[in-house]
Amino acid sequence: MSNDPIIIDAIINGEKYKTEKQEPRENPANPDESVGYAPVNTVEDTKRAIDEAQDTFLTWRESSIDDRVDRMRKAIEKIKYATPEVAELLSREHGKPLYDSKGEIAVSLMWMEYACDNVKEVLKDNIEEHDNGKTIVAKDPIGVVSAISPWNYPISLSTIKIAPALLAGNTMVLKPSPLAPLAVSKVAEIIADEFPPGVLNLVHGESEVGVELTSNPKVAKIAFTGGTQTAKHIMRSAADTIKNMTLELGGNDAAVVLSDFDVNDEQAMRRLVISNFLTAGQICMIAKRIYVDRSIYDQFVEKYIEAANKWLRVGDPFDKNVTVGPVNNENQVRYVQGLLDEAKSKGAEVVELGKILDQDLFEKGYFMQPTVVLGASQDDPIVSEEQFGPTVPIIPFDDDQHALELANDSIYGLTSSVWGEEGHALKIAKRIQAGTTMINTAAVQGLDVRYPFGGVKQSGIGREYGKEGILAYVDTHVINVPENKDLAYIPK
Repeated sequence: MSNDPIIIDAIINGEKYKTEKQEPRENPANPDESVGYAPVNTVEDTKRAIDEAQDTFLTWRESSIDDRVDRMRKAIEKIKYATPEVAELLSREHGKPLYDSKGEIAVSLMWMEYACDNVKEVLKDNIEEHDNGKTIVAKDPIGVVSAISPWNYPISLSTIKIAPALLAGNTMVLKPSPLAPLAVSKVAEIIADEFPPGVLNLVHGESEVGVELTSNPKVAKIAFTGGTQTAKHIMRSAADTIKNMTLELGGNDAAVVLSDFDVNDEQAMRRLVISNFLTAGQICMIAKRIYVDRSIYDQFVEKYIEAANKWLRVGDPFDKNVTVGPVNNENQVRYVQGLLDEAKSKGAEVVELGKILDQDLFEKGYFMQPTVVLGASQDDPIVSEEQFGPTVPIIPFDDDQHALELANDSIYGLTSSVWGEEGHALKIAKRIQAGTTMINTAAVQGLDVRYPFGGVKQSGIGREYGKEGILAYVDTHVINVPENKDLAYIPK
């Protein structure tokens, strides 16, 4: 793939649309390099995209599911063919290692194929004959969907919305994050080309575009993945028109390590390290705080650092030896470093982990050396806030009840994990407040697209993946066909 900057366009009603203003996207590993340019759409552009999506919906909703599935399967094959090029582009603009970019695309395709395989069964009419006649429970497409995706997993967190929405007969306007707009736009263009003009539209821009996408009365549903604070603004923006929403938000996921966890199990310890530092810790569902039974705490810390030093190799995303690339952007580096500096000022110990493979590159890009924080308290921001970077605090607990109190002491509840003997771990897992809890694994290692995913508390509303992730894009429509009976309590 050429390292020359690429230029992407908006897509409105099947046509590429060039804007007067374009925004460069830098390479986080080498910020002096421009990877490409994304358009900056206006509110008027966004309104036109929504209008076109609404007009198209009136006919698209009448298409057959077989037709929609055929179109999506063609797009899937083209994405598979384009994977090497798209993965390289994603690594350059995002900073994640190439293996991680390929993995993201693989998960996206897995979900798209699951949706194609199951949509017909999930959305079929349920017809029930009973003593009052007959009732049909149908699933109707909702209408125009505004989809807003984040920068950390831009392709998978866009296709998680695109596939079920289009297969259910909706139309969509997608807005990717300005911090990773290029690779996802390539994927969106592939999909849009397989569908009629206006079914999938693509716009880019800042907050004013997002406000239009979440407040426009022609938008029937909002599908958003991102920060909890942004979601609060979206909910206010959508309030006047009472929109259907799926919100997958932030998390500060707890990993609870029980007294019966085998600290000498190298594979389990490696899985835990990966669950903390994959994608440089920039995953909503990554384990962000580790609680360890005090009886094994010292041994655990020793073995954890040993495992981390083996797996964590920081450097060029295109180096096959690298497991951790740069942080995506400078603001995120400052935020994470601020959390570390505050923890140090309060007496915590910050231990550097892993190996830097290229010191010159490290100093040039938005790199951070992975760290573990020891001695922090539950109220310290490094523990109570979502770090979204390559650092993790480890905190001891006294007994199982204490572990649950610490794990549940959060406004978030996306995922969690429990590590130890299975029976013991299951008892603890059932009492953790989270949308998903994994046993002896965590993060994307324990993700299964066949089952619903989403958060509780301030980690979101609704579910993605699984059958629920398809049903999120339809309205339930009950059609009653009663027998011709007189009701006894109504006078003749």
